Order: sequence, then structure tokens, then C-alpha cells
Amino acid sequence: MTDTITKQVILESIEEKFSKKVNKTDAKNLLDDVIEHIISGLESGKQVKISGLGNFELKSKKQRVGRNPKTKEEKVISARKVAIFHASQMLKDKINKN
Repeated sequence: MTDTITKQVILESIEEKFSKKVNKTDAKNLLDDVIEHIISGLESGKQVKISGLGNFELKSKKQRVGRNPKTKEEKVISARKVAIFHASQMLKDKINKN
């Protein structure tokens, strides 16, 4: 047992849960489609909301000067977009349930 839930672990779970209706290839295609919808939504500038899980969105970061903590050398960090995930209240409640 590993401490990380990977795509493979999710696929095996889908296949096990729906063994009579979904084979491994179908499970992989299904998961790949979900991931691709999230990515294409973000690429087109949309916010992706998954009820009970949370929201994915893009945030633009400006160019800035960073510093290597070991060498103290300064370097310009280019402007970029980063994916941000905000957990839903339902997810937060489940995680913090005692």
C-alpha cells in the first residue's frame, strides 16, 4: 500500500467498482476525458467547478526577481500562469471530520 493515490490507483478502483460494465481500457478513457476537460477548460480561461470537490482556475503571476537560497544569486522569474485549486466546503468538512 502506498501513501500516494495515482492515476493507476483510481483506474483500478473504477474497474473494480464497475467490473461488469467497465473494463480497464474504458476506465482509462473515462479518466483521461475528465482530465482533458479540466485542462482544456483552464486553457480557454474558464474556471472548472466540480461539485463536492472544488474549483480549478488559472492565476497569472507577474515577472519577478527571485533568489537562490543556497547561493543568494538573484534571477529573473518569468511571468507565467499557474493552476490553482480551491477545495469545496464539503471537501473541507469531510477532511476535518472527527
